Amino acid sequence: MLTFVGLGLYDLEDISEKGLKAVRSADLVCLEAYTSLLTGTSPEKMVSYYGKDIVILKREDVEQHPEKFLSEALTKKVVFLTGGDPMVSTTHIDLRIRAARMGVRTGIIHGSSIVSAVCGLSGLQNYRFGKSCSLPFPHGKWCPTTPAEVVRKNLADNLHTIVYLDIQENHYMTISEAVNLLEPMVHGSGFNIPCYIGIARAGSREPGIRAGSAAVMLETDFGGPLHILVIPAELHDMEREYLEVFAGYGDQHHS
Repeated sequence: MLTFVGLGLYDLEDISEKGLKAVRSADLVCLEAYTSLLTGTSPEKMVSYYGKDIVILKREDVEQHPEKFLSEALTKKVVFLTGGDPMVSTTHIDLRIRAARMGVRTGIIHGSSIVSAVCGLSGLQNYRFGKSCSLPFPHGKWCPTTPAEVVRKNLADNLHTIVYLDIQENHYMTISEAVNLLEPMVHGSGFNIPCYIGIARAGSREPGIRAGSAAVMLETDFGGPLHILVIPAELHDMEREYLEVFAGYGDQHHS
């Protein structure tokens, strides 16, 4: 049996009771640590809290060579831990398909997701989001412009955009880094982004959130990771009011 368990957004206490029970009764516990991370804890603290050893999986372990832990799941109880909700990532959807084709029974224990947390923290209505996109760190001179095209299309359709910021080993993209990458992209594509919403440490007791222009994003200290960026379309009155109350939108810095 392979059980996908979502860890939630930030720290040890975000896992559900059902998920915790599955972890503590498992024969093997694996942690996928490259699509998302819980920055409010560490693998060492997780081992202590769960009372279980944890095998940390790298990208190649999951996407290219998952047979090792999948074969264990044919006869043992294997738990696959992920940040957020496990099935938000297409990588994990693919993994569940692979497991089923090997004859492995699977189950899902959902966790809180950044997708819904963004709505709660920003006040943006969930049915008004278009396609999301990921913003990678440049590799040399390679810097894909796909994010700009996704944003442009969503804005044309009056839809909000979630921009997932790159996670690399010991380097989490910040909101200011993201804005500095996006601004030349969008100007090169012939449009502009009038408003950004920066969110930091969703799920923590003190998340950071600020709404405003690119200049406002660059002058704001959002603090520690993880960061995520939202580009809103035309705001409904309630969305605007929510951002004014909770994200500093419309104050003197946004004149």
